[in-house]
This record gives sequence, structure tokens and C-alpha cells, in this order.
Amino acid sequence: MASTQQETISVPASPADGRATVDAALAAAAAKLARLAQLDPLLIDVSLREPCFASPLGHTLQDKLALLSLAEAFGIQDRIVATLDYQYPDQAQVEDQFCLHLRNTGYDFRRSFAASSLGSFTGGSFVPHTSMVKLVEYTIPNTLHEFVLLPDAGPRPSLAAITGSIAWLRQNLPAVDGAPGRIYVNVLDLVDGFLVDPDWACEVLTLLAQAPVDGISFEDDRGTFFPFQVGATVSAAKALLRPDQLVLFHAHTGNGMENASVIEALLNGAAGYWGGLTRTSSTIGHASLADLIANLMRAGNPQMSARYRVERLLPVCDAMHRINIGEPAPDDWPITGHNAYREVLSDFRQRAGRPNDLPPQSIGGTYQFRIAPVGSDVPVVVGRVKEALDLDIGADVAQRMILLMRSDLMAGVRIHYDEPPQLRELYLRATRP
Repeated sequence: MASTQQETISVPASPADGRATVDAALAAAAAKLARLAQLDPLLIDVSLREPCFASPLGHTLQDKLALLSLAEAFGIQDRIVATLDYQYPDQAQVEDQFCLHLRNTGYDFRRSFAASSLGSFTGGSFVPHTSMVKLVEYTIPNTLHEFVLLPDAGPRPSLAAITGSIAWLRQNLPAVDGAPGRIYVNVLDLVDGFLVDPDWACEVLTLLAQAPVDGISFEDDRGTFFPFQVGATVSAAKALLRPDQLVLFHAHTGNGMENASVIEALLNGAAGYWGGLTRTSSTIGHASLADLIANLMRAGNPQMSARYRVERLLPVCDAMHRINIGEPAPDDWPITGHNAYREVLSDFRQRAGRPNDLPPQSIGGTYQFRIAPVGSDVPVVVGRVKEALDLDIGADVAQRMILLMRSDLMAGVRIHYDEPPQLRELYLRATRP
């Protein structure tokens, strides 16, 4: 049954009012873009640890050393070298082997971190977690010290355990050039905490605001939250912390919004982000540093190329993914995937000087071509034939090839024309008398 209630359509009172709204909306977007262009976020690389969670191969010591060399070649100096609060921490793993190797070979740990967990009180005495003891043993001066506000099983962390752990770390962590090392308290489920029990979340952050820590971190560890929820969490945390304390963020893939969440976190005042250079992580992926760096470059941010060797971004990510997974990155990953800069239609090409475009040469890549029988135009066909067959063809031959592909589809025939043998056969058909 049709509704008898008439819908009310809101229209501007005058063309001038509409134009004023347009100008205001565009100005707000331009202001956000300008903020992104000015950011100089703290980026902490976790390429040495994050990918091995999901790797079907894991990491050996030699893999860790190869990844370290690639990370150093790119230029990010703050890095998480190990997660020491892994399962069965009393049993040595490659993490321990790697940290001991670095320590014993004189590695400069001044800007290195390792993850650690809360200690506990037993009989009135504080007992540090095994990961905390290893931090000191391995001479790593900085840590992401993590806990969950709302554990699925067991009691919530006690405020005494939090303050006791921080005090122990401050007393025992090695100094960095005569100054205390950095402690970022990683409240993994802070978004959940604010949504489920905001009083408890506020109580913990108020405690941390009075503690000798450099800031907090939080995660979207399941990849389930919307960017505006992440942004609100940053704003809420900053309202409770001291002005000198930083807020950091880390996002996993789950709902496809992880990269947008990182941007939202930064726009709402997060001081930095930590992640691996590649997308591989403990879920189906995470918002990588490569994605973030490239997106900040799109915004015109000069700090990325000043601080990092952005011209090596794509080859470094490719090499890392081959170590982590044993094969090239998925073709259709944005930015770092093989198809990210393979043209299907020349209209899609990103050009220098156009808003938000990032030509592949800026990050160590080149444009390539791929044939799609419905979408490809003459420049793409010409480019792919040269690339795959080393043949120079004119626009007339390319046009005949396009029309032949469409005729094949009309006849119910589907062929993978992008493959060199099939592409050669298509070329021969188009050039037969």
C-alpha cells in the first residue's frame, strides 16, 4: 500500500545559500587535507614481528635478519623488534634468539621496542612478568606494555598491577643516552572499554595520566570498529591524559576500514601509528605503514620523503612479503599489490600534480598494463603488447584486437587475453590479411 504521507525535500532558500553550503563543505575537507599534509607522526615499524603471526612459514633467525636489513634500508628507525609476551613465554622462541643475537652483536637498541605484559602481586610482593624480565636481560630500553581492560575470562587487571608494573619498568629498564626509556601502555581493547564500561576505561586512563609513562596505545584488534569510533576513542583518551602523553594506534583488517581508521585517529590527535610495512598480520591483514605513508604522500605531506626512502617503498614491501609468505603479495592489494599500478583503462592513470594522485615512480614502481576485454582501451593494449610480446603496434591494430575480444564474448567465448600466449594469438588474428 502506497504511503499517503508526502516526503519533504529540503532545498536551499536561495542559490546563494546552496553555494555557501558548498563552500563550507569544501573548506572543511581542505582543512583536513592541510592537516594531513602537515603531520609528522611517530611511526613504529613492527615488520619484524607482526607478519609472523599469520605467516604459514613463521620466521627463522635468518628471516628476522633479512627483514631487519630491509626495514633499515627504508629508513624507519623506531621499531618493535620482538613481542616477548607470546604464548608459553618460559620456552625460548625465535624472538629470544633474535634479541640475544642483536644484543650480542652490539645492535643499537636506543630506538627499539619490545612488547611486554603486566606483572602481578604474590603474597604482597610484586612479581614481574617473564616478558618484563627479558626486556632487561636483552637490554631493550623501550616497551609497549600491554593489557586488556575487558578480558574474556578471568578478572580485570588490578590498578595495583598496572602501577606496580610501571614502577618496576622505570626502575629496571636501561637508560637511553642518560634518559629513561619510553613506556607506551598498550590498552589493547580501549575502544571496547569505552563502549562497554566507560567508567572503568576512564578510571584506568586517569591512573595512567598520573603514571610515569610516555603515553598510551590502543588497537582495533579485530578490525570491527568504524573510523568515527576510533576517532572518538582518541579524543576521549586525550581528554584524560596529560598533554605530554602521546596516543598511538594500531588497526587490523576486518571490515575494510582499517586505513580510514588510521587517518581518522591522526585527524583526532593521535601522535602516531605502529604497524608493519606490509599488510600481513595476525588477522587477514592490518593497516600497514606502507599504506599510511603512501596516503600521507597523496595529501602532499613532505615529511614522508624527508624521513624515509619512499622511492624504495614498493620493492621493500615486495621483498618482505616474499620472506613472510613465500610468494609475491596478492595482486589486488591496493598500493603494494602487483595490480595496483597495472592499467586496465588509461583514464585511471594517476598523474603527478593532480589532487590525491600518487604516480608509482614516487614509491619505487612503474606503470604496467593488463588486458580486460571489455575495459581496455588502445593505449593499454599497445602497452601490454609491448610489455608482454616486445612488439610495437599502432592504434589501428590495437583497435582490431579490442573488437575481436568483444566479438569473442558475443559468441560466448571467454579467453584470458592478458596471458602472453593468448595475447600473441589475438595479435596474430588482428594482423592477418
